Amino acid sequence: MQTRKALVALAVAATFSNSALAQNVSGQIIDAAGKPVANAEVHVENSKARAFTNDQGQFVLEGVNKGEVELHVRADNFNHYHREIQVTDQNLTGLSISLSPTVMEIIDIQATPLHSSSIESALPISVLAGDDLRMKQASTLGETLKNEVGVHSSYYGPVASSPIIRGFDGPRVLITQNGLDVGDASRVGADHVVATEAATATQIEVLRGPATLFYGSGAVGGVVNVVDERVPTSTDTKVEYLLQHGTVADEDEASFSLNTGSDNIAFHLDGFWRDANDYDIPGFAENEAAHGEEEHEEEHEGEEHEEAIEGTLASSASESSGFTIGASYLLDNGFIGFSYGRLDREYGIPGHGHGHGEEEEHEDEEHEEEEEENVFADLEQDRFQVLSDLYFKDQFISRLASKFAYTDYQHQEIEGGEIGTTFKNESIEARADVYHQEINGWNGAFTLHYKDSDFEAIGEEAFTPPSESSTLAFAWLEEKHYGDWLVQLGARIEHVELTPNGEAIEHHDEEHEEEEAHEEEHGMLEEQSFTPVSASVGLVWDYQPGYNLGFSVSYSERAPSAQELFSNGPHIGTNTFEVGALYDVVEHDDHVDIELGNQDVDIEKSFNIDLTWRKFEGDFGFIVSAFYNQIDDYYYQQDTGFFMEDGHEHGEEEHEEEGHEEEHHDEANEHHGEEEGLPVFVYRQDDVDLYGVEAEFVYQVSAPLKVSVFTDYIRAELSDGGNLPRIPPMRIGSQFNYQGDNLAAELAVTHYFKQDDIAEFETETDSYTMVDAHINYYLDGFGADTALFIKGSNLTDEEARVHSSFLKDDAPLPGRNITVGIRGSF
Repeated sequence: MQTRKALVALAVAATFSNSALAQNVSGQIIDAAGKPVANAEVHVENSKARAFTNDQGQFVLEGVNKGEVELHVRADNFNHYHREIQVTDQNLTGLSISLSPTVMEIIDIQATPLHSSSIESALPISVLAGDDLRMKQASTLGETLKNEVGVHSSYYGPVASSPIIRGFDGPRVLITQNGLDVGDASRVGADHVVATEAATATQIEVLRGPATLFYGSGAVGGVVNVVDERVPTSTDTKVEYLLQHGTVADEDEASFSLNTGSDNIAFHLDGFWRDANDYDIPGFAENEAAHGEEEHEEEHEGEEHEEAIEGTLASSASESSGFTIGASYLLDNGFIGFSYGRLDREYGIPGHGHGHGEEEEHEDEEHEEEEEENVFADLEQDRFQVLSDLYFKDQFISRLASKFAYTDYQHQEIEGGEIGTTFKNESIEARADVYHQEINGWNGAFTLHYKDSDFEAIGEEAFTPPSESSTLAFAWLEEKHYGDWLVQLGARIEHVELTPNGEAIEHHDEEHEEEEAHEEEHGMLEEQSFTPVSASVGLVWDYQPGYNLGFSVSYSERAPSAQELFSNGPHIGTNTFEVGALYDVVEHDDHVDIELGNQDVDIEKSFNIDLTWRKFEGDFGFIVSAFYNQIDDYYYQQDTGFFMEDGHEHGEEEHEEEGHEEEHHDEANEHHGEEEGLPVFVYRQDDVDLYGVEAEFVYQVSAPLKVSVFTDYIRAELSDGGNLPRIPPMRIGSQFNYQGDNLAAELAVTHYFKQDDIAEFETETDSYTMVDAHINYYLDGFGADTALFIKGSNLTDEEARVHSSFLKDDAPLPGRNITVGIRGSF
């Protein structure tokens, strides 16, 4: 398949010949005081023409098409610049471009087909890159991004946290690597790790709000795009490395990346290794008291009591490693390249129903038995990518960007040394963005997108049957500048098929059925097909220099995932019995049955409005956003109040989650007597309203000192009353940054408010405040940007529980952590 893709790309390149002579564009980039700006990037949109300024701010762009083209200039600490220029038969020389200073970090993104940056989009965009990315980098993607505006973490301990965007997670937030789905099982369960790595990324982009036009219905809540250089586009030699050690989990980490090449061949190699033990938790004594362990505290005094205050979260250890190798052939009009990546990760699954690890006191024999029952996951992934980007002169098709990925993913959940459940996902994805020449000022692209995923779960806790999901989509995007206005239009249509490869299972209470009845009955699950349609209009108004307003209105449709429809069984990661929307939970006087119901289900339909106000020039800047989403037939998990046998013999433990109210427990006992089991959560559809605000303010107090404040708030309500579950609380944070010649430091304080807007059977989560800090000391004479660093997390050792986590009652955030290390490049 990779070979065929390469031949197609080369054939297209041969078809569209470069018939015209190239023109050169040259000039100088200066600042407001007239001083030259070095290392500024200058490029022409939808063209390979790209150059960097020298020490005198001078640049030369070669191979620029004739006609009207859009010139872009980007430099650190300066506002992004763009203008239309006219290229004739003669070289264009003597351009003088003045850049305005900015306190906001402005970075070009790759997550959208058309050119955009963090301050030029109708939708709000966040980007982590450079030192900021390295300092926030964590072992999971969710923990890496959790402090970005509008982004929270699902927090399944430190082992498998995924990003939550504006209250959306799971199948509504698409995780991509260089624009293609990562192809894992992270959207299927909270305990499944995202199979991509921040340690070797160059930047991570977050699109907040519906990105369905770019990526389809799986991105109705947003997109996280992890960008790396696994398919290289330059032969320049560059090496980056990092070594660090953290105290809270005795974690060691090392990573490196190498880009080099010769002539027309570029080469890339990267790798990482990370090993962490169970992490320390704060407030251990208080946790014991909450679990009725007062006697244990009274027996210990002096040093013994001090040791008791310290504790760890069982099954929170992890070990991971991976590498990527890639190469590209650089053409006069672009490149074509491939990569192969391998990821291995072994991690504990904390909070499983067998016990709470070291948070409870056990006799030796009981503790040994629990050790044997600890659950962990073993993940393996092989990923192949083929990317090409080709430019054509004087043709209707000005550019063809194609992407292909094949991913073979597997993870096994192992309990007591035996494989309990195996999850497999084999996926193929292909995408072609075809750009046309400017037509009456309109620049745009057509996208053809195909994705197929063959998912299989095998074992005693395979809560969803094997299924195949396939999507074929066509999208169209256009934009045009009208003076100070940028107009962005788009539409997408896709066809989605979900094919179950197994029988439906109906669960009946054997004790209450007739003699001929069985505990499980089988029916046939039908193939489900959907045709979601999405459309949007976006406006960006530069109403005065250094300010703009972004407005976006969109209509998005989302096809449900296979999990939301077909699930029917115990889910080990969430300690729930998960039931899909195709089933009915039938309540009887003294028991509950699960039966296959009407198999006609609807797609989600959402109407979305986004408004963003930005100031990005001068010593003071801000980005303020407000959004409103009205969604019909929204899929969500509803706690039924019932319990179901989980198929395990776990002893005589009584199942009563701390997160369930007493009324809930009484109701469950009324139906089940003293039976044990898992709470039954069923996928249901309802109309919901989600709205909120996000704001970030930055002020350059002096040359070395910068202060920023941010806040975000999300409200998610059912249209007929009630709240959606696990919605993150409001928060407000502040950062103080110092940047000297050889020293950089940051102090961050973030307060999470109490969350009391809760769903039925959900409990409130107390407020907490996190204090973090880091210091970089840059070394001269050891390559570029070499730094010794120390960073501290949760410096006050605050006991904090994440409301959006399935494990909030079992797994608080880690205690005080000090990380030391060195990173650099040359």
